[in-house]
Amino acid sequence: MTTDTPRPANRALVLAMLLLVYTFNFLDRQILSILAQPVKASLGLTDTQLGMLGGLAFAALYSTLAIPLALLADRTSRSWVIALSLGVWSVFTALCGTAQSFGQMFAFRLGVGVGEAGGVAPSYALIGDYYPANMRARALSIYSLGIPVGAAAGALLGGYIAQTVEWRSAFLAVGVAGLLLAPAFKAIVRDRPRAVAPVDQVPITHVFGILAAKPSFWLLAFGAAAGSMCGYGVAFWLPSMIMRNYGLGLSQTGQFFGALLLSGGVAGIVLGGWLGDRLGARGRRWYALFPAICYVVGTPLFIAGVLAESWQAAFALFLLPQALVYVWLGPVLTAVQHLVPAHMRATASASFLLINNLIGLGLGSWVIGALSDHLTPTYGTDALRYAIATGLCLYLVAGALMALASRFLPRDWVE
Repeated sequence: MTTDTPRPANRALVLAMLLLVYTFNFLDRQILSILAQPVKASLGLTDTQLGMLGGLAFAALYSTLAIPLALLADRTSRSWVIALSLGVWSVFTALCGTAQSFGQMFAFRLGVGVGEAGGVAPSYALIGDYYPANMRARALSIYSLGIPVGAAAGALLGGYIAQTVEWRSAFLAVGVAGLLLAPAFKAIVRDRPRAVAPVDQVPITHVFGILAAKPSFWLLAFGAAAGSMCGYGVAFWLPSMIMRNYGLGLSQTGQFFGALLLSGGVAGIVLGGWLGDRLGARGRRWYALFPAICYVVGTPLFIAGVLAESWQAAFALFLLPQALVYVWLGPVLTAVQHLVPAHMRATASASFLLINNLIGLGLGSWVIGALSDHLTPTYGTDALRYAIATGLCLYLVAGALMALASRFLPRDWVE
């Protein structure tokens, strides 16, 4: 709860700045996917090693440090934690452009994860502070547009810079841009006053205890983790598959992937936020049930796109499922915000992200890369295609877990 109501113009500006920072978050996180082939050739890597750089190297500290940094944000200043985190991850993104070996790149990717650990959960909490409950799914969906917009920017800019200059310049450029944004963000975004008892009097074990007692939290977290394991894995490897199977160059692949993310991804997130609030007003269970339906409907279409014979057919088949698998963000993130009292939101969000990212982000790209290496002796250049198609079945697991969560969500909800 807060002591006054922010003006619409103020909260819109704050949301715009949070969206911009989140765009850089995903741009820096996902740029490696479009640069995977030149990085692989330059550093002499296998698909398994590339998968580790795309997932485990980033997720190891990103997931585990999110909780202490969220606690720090709850107890001090959420805007300061976000601004400092942006500066840290931007420095390490730039350093990725200097890597000369797998070990160096792994260490720099760990650093990117350390910085980004302090960005997302405090942002969720700030949005919860600025927006009333009946607008949060839409606000969180607008914020989540940073995922497809950032990933698309990474694909478009990374592919263009790498093809016209070299892959190292792409890392350096986006890292420096993030550093320039950090002080501007802190100058504009202010914390909201919180009319509650000091949060440092609430032990972290108390927050965990509240969440652990709610079946909906575990089902939402592991459902999102299954979906993210597939989503992050596909997002990392799809550009490589396009280059290997359809013969497109870096810049063309960046345009393919960027257009797909901007059209399908943006549509799915906006749809999820808008329908999430509307359906959620009819019954809390829809915050989980609607994403479950979208996962199940989108899976077979996604698999058909991966197995398509031409890039044109693949693009057409990807559009609808690309939208459907992004629908969950607004509704599910809103639901997690309402499993605890308001002053615990950042810590609750970080607990959710710990499970989601450690499993989803940490394992998705690595598992698909390892499966691709395993299938290569048999299937050659088609190995990555079949590895991705197999991984897409995790969306069905995500749908089942979300559907189960919908049964418990009305009981577990906190206004």
